[in-house]
Amino acid sequence: MLNKMKRSVSMASVGLASAALLAGGGWFGAQPITDAATTQVTLTYPASALSSLDPISWSGEILVDQGTLFDGLFGYNQKNQVVPVLAQKWTSTDGGRVWTFWIRHGAKWSNGAPVTAQDFYYSWMRLVAPSDSTGAIWASVMQYVKNSYTYHAGGVPASEVGVKVINNYEIQLTLGGPHDILGDLPLAGSMPLYPPDVEAHPTDWWMPKYFVGDGPYVIKKFVINGDDTMVRNPHYVNMPGQPKPGNVQQINLIPAPTVPVEDFESGALSAGLITSASDYKYALTHFKGELHAQAQANLGTLQWDRSAVPSPLFNLKVRQAIAMAVNRAPIANPVLNGMVGATSVFGYKGWPTAALEHGLPYNIKAARKLLAQAGYPNGKGMPQLYLYAEAPAGSTSVLTAEAVAQELKSALNLNFKIEPMNATQWGDITWGGLNQGILPGYNIGDGTANWNDATYQPLQANQQVGAEGTYGSEAFLAYAAKNWYYPAYDPNDVKAWGSPTNTSLGVNYSTWQPIIKAAKADIAYIDAWTAKQPKAYQEYLTPPGSESLNQQMAYYLSQYTAAKTDSAKHAAWETFWKWVGTYSTGNGGASIGLNAQVYSDKHEPHEVYLWTMWQDEAGNTVNASQAYHLYAQVVDGLMQQGYMEPLYYTKAVFLEAKNVTGVMANPWAYGGFYQMQYVSVK
Repeated sequence: MLNKMKRSVSMASVGLASAALLAGGGWFGAQPITDAATTQVTLTYPASALSSLDPISWSGEILVDQGTLFDGLFGYNQKNQVVPVLAQKWTSTDGGRVWTFWIRHGAKWSNGAPVTAQDFYYSWMRLVAPSDSTGAIWASVMQYVKNSYTYHAGGVPASEVGVKVINNYEIQLTLGGPHDILGDLPLAGSMPLYPPDVEAHPTDWWMPKYFVGDGPYVIKKFVINGDDTMVRNPHYVNMPGQPKPGNVQQINLIPAPTVPVEDFESGALSAGLITSASDYKYALTHFKGELHAQAQANLGTLQWDRSAVPSPLFNLKVRQAIAMAVNRAPIANPVLNGMVGATSVFGYKGWPTAALEHGLPYNIKAARKLLAQAGYPNGKGMPQLYLYAEAPAGSTSVLTAEAVAQELKSALNLNFKIEPMNATQWGDITWGGLNQGILPGYNIGDGTANWNDATYQPLQANQQVGAEGTYGSEAFLAYAAKNWYYPAYDPNDVKAWGSPTNTSLGVNYSTWQPIIKAAKADIAYIDAWTAKQPKAYQEYLTPPGSESLNQQMAYYLSQYTAAKTDSAKHAAWETFWKWVGTYSTGNGGASIGLNAQVYSDKHEPHEVYLWTMWQDEAGNTVNASQAYHLYAQVVDGLMQQGYMEPLYYTKAVFLEAKNVTGVMANPWAYGGFYQMQYVSVK
């Protein structure tokens, strides 16, 4: 993930059902679930592999954890709406900055112990612990909590993190700014854990012989990347008025087969996802009553690949011409066989921001005129361009690239060379910043809503804005690529202070002085810059009660004083270096320090400044309508500038046996099946 040390203010989480939830906060009782008939179903993994069941990371196990093996304060119902589960009552005060939750009495772990506020505190603080670099903080409610990232980076002590246990059944979150966080509470990273279990078996506490969960099911069998089995939790209780688990006693999870339709037809699968056009055609004629399709919060996009190599694509008119020459309809059908729906906005009919967005129209005549005005009439003089797509050949991504290349050749006489990439490389240019070796052109990208949260309503178009130094002039991109993204450490910072790889640096306090001097200058500039911004924006940049940059610096310096060994002193210096300086995080990412933030503020285009300001404003409101309008402005800017164009939204197409109900295709990132606790057998 890209880390903007100053400007990356936490964004609001306004779930689609949040208004109703806030109006409906109240007290709920608890009752045991009724015994179900002995039944079982067989489903496929929600991802390609399951190597763990620890919800701390952003991996396939999260879709087994959240709601099925673990219950959190909130969860999803069978309409993918956010509903209270363990939350008995909740309040939001201080304009959405302070959230207090009362946990229902009677909820139990699978060993019979009560679920308490301390269990949530333990799990959340474990996620952000400085000692654990693997935790996906951004995939949990902790992404919005005051000082969570600063604590994770070693900048403040645990006592400064905005999580407070009031009593055994009351917990309070203080956020970095006003947010509706209800949509983030169903996430696996927001689930509680049973502390004695994790402490006793830190590396494999999820294995059946140790596992303690509080969800409707517990794990009975777990084989890494093999067949797994979940059975009912005998101590589980269910709140009246809330969705109840189905009647299945045992859920078998298996790796996704290569022939899901054949396995479904033979009875080996209770439900199967269809991923190929040929299987879809077969299912349309053979399983009409068992075939289901639903729109997903996932898009295929034509995305500028952000190559730092000089090219005509830095010309706005060239990008606009290309954007206006792409016809979505034939890409959706027949190229992708109707398994997707064409769209010219980031969403589909009914998506919250879709009706608010206005991209460039499909207009070949206007596109040709723009290209001629840019100096490339009928494509004359345009160099070879590239179109990246996720391999293998015949994949949706490659088929889309082939269709787009053909359309642009026909409409504008432009030549695109298609470059299939493995999933990792493709992901780097889809979601990362600047990557080495990427040539001028576009990428068949992917935009998705990771979960039910207003931040994700733009379907990750807004994520593109967060990559510092990736929009602007050729010189700006060249500087960012050369210094922030490609080398391990910004060479300018290394020249000024030395390299973090030199273990002798930081041992003597004299080697701290050059970085301290740079930090003071950066902080003075950033504070002065912030003071010039609109008053509302200033509050987003420096939320009330948050640690100032000078306070953070003081804490970093105190770590040197507390260090007793040379290695500890160097480690403190290295941590401080990485706060002030910039370094590559790999995968097209960069951690932007104070120095780079100052450079970016001085050189970024005005439109990028506006996009960032609108995002921060949208992210710091509990008003969903306001957030949607602001995010739509950001998306409009990307589309009208020709940086990112939606092509189609995906559909989840799956088969469900006639005697099975409640199978839910995950509409968010990752796809697959989720919320398996609702499955029933007639």
